[in-house]
Amino acid sequence: MPSQPTKELKTFPNPAQDRDYEITFDVPEFTCLCPLTGQPDFAKFRIRYVPDELCVELKSLKLYMWSYRDEGAFHEKVTNTIADDIVRAIQPRQLTVEGDFFVRGGIGTIVTVRHEKKDKGARAAKKSAPAKNGAARRK
Repeated sequence: MPSQPTKELKTFPNPAQDRDYEITFDVPEFTCLCPLTGQPDFAKFRIRYVPDELCVELKSLKLYMWSYRDEGAFHEKVTNTIADDIVRAIQPRQLTVEGDFFVRGGIGTIVTVRHEKKDKGARAAKKSAPAKNGAARRK
């Protein structure tokens, strides 16, 4: 059976949870529909994130992005929804979603959404805290 669009983002465990590293996805063929005219809107998306415990599985991201093809969506709404769905799926340390929408009516639109995990500082402090029971002072 051929692949079908879906809103389900699948994940897998981050293989390097102790390190901050960036994953970038380029999505050059995004389409949705103008909610006012029903005409197609075309965009290039760039999704950059620093994973925490989970990563986004690529095929599910492709099918997820494809699911917007027949939906009416304002540029601002669809970009924010994509960011929200990725945050909900993987809780990344950092995320930037950039939607670069092609020119319509003589105007191009770029929408950028950023997210940073709120407990990042607490996690860093926890890692650098001295050992309990004076173990750090023993020689």
